[in-house]
Amino acid sequence: MMMDSGALRIINGLQSGFPLVLRPFVQAGARLGMREEALIQGIDALLGDGVLTRFGPFYNAERMGGGVTLAAIRVPADDYEAVAALVNAQPEVAHNYAREHALNMWFVVATERKDQVSGVLARIAALTGLEVFDLPKIEEYRLGFQLQVGEDGGIDTRPMVDGTVEESPEEGPPDSLDRGVIAATQAGLPLVPEPYSVVAESLGVTVEDLLDRMNRMMRRGWIRRIGVATNHYRLGLRGNGMSVWNVPDERVSGLGRRLAGLDCVTHCYRRPRHLPDWPYNLFVMVHGPDRGSVEEKIGLLQTVLGADDCGHMVLHSTRILKKTGLRFKSPGAMDGCSA
Repeated sequence: MMMDSGALRIINGLQSGFPLVLRPFVQAGARLGMREEALIQGIDALLGDGVLTRFGPFYNAERMGGGVTLAAIRVPADDYEAVAALVNAQPEVAHNYAREHALNMWFVVATERKDQVSGVLARIAALTGLEVFDLPKIEEYRLGFQLQVGEDGGIDTRPMVDGTVEESPEEGPPDSLDRGVIAATQAGLPLVPEPYSVVAESLGVTVEDLLDRMNRMMRRGWIRRIGVATNHYRLGLRGNGMSVWNVPDERVSGLGRRLAGLDCVTHCYRRPRHLPDWPYNLFVMVHGPDRGSVEEKIGLLQTVLGADDCGHMVLHSTRILKKTGLRFKSPGAMDGCSA
């Protein structure tokens, strides 16, 4: 996908590191060689075109004491759209993908508390009448990637670098102001010269207090990063393969870290088996411009694993059904409620 230089600078330079200052577009624009107004208009245009999916803070539910899991269901073809609508309507469902497999719908559930995940999955099972496979993360070896788009439309993937966590997660759960900040920004930041002032006014606090609080959330790792999220399909990464591997349990950690070090790997986790239906315990995501490029990368993974590959398959993604992120309710509606 060919784009002008301003769009490329936004995509390549603003996936993380958006500043927490009164006039952030001035500071970010100086880094990108763009004026404040041009940067705001550029982000707005890319969001409108669907090249970007959102702009703002990205929250880490687990660091805040919340729960996150990956789940899958087997949906009859004739019921697929109706089931997708039911699943997507659940506010705790952050992402949902159609994949080529008997288990053909895969979604991520994020909740405010760990003990709420099972209730959400039970609700989805009751609404759809389908068995839900719960595949929570046991170990994380690599999470996320940052796209770099060249002037010729070529795309490179690099590891996503989150902010440095400086405080212990044992600092207690989010308080009312934290929850208010999350509720006010989880869908994105306003595209105005002083976005944090708008958020602060909506919460009834000073912008200085808001910036102090968001900086603290960054130090704690509650905010992973602030920036743009790209639609990799629109940018040309139409190949999306979730490869799943059956490897010896006693070697899975070392193998996972080894695969996570490969440039072609964008996500890598250990997850539980569900025998006899699901013997796989290592999940590795790769992306590419097409299915053939994904299959080539899977071949590399197979070579690296060698005799430790006791069986694998690739679940190609065919559609994004939902992609939002963590959703908290307003502070006044939090107690006893799910995300």
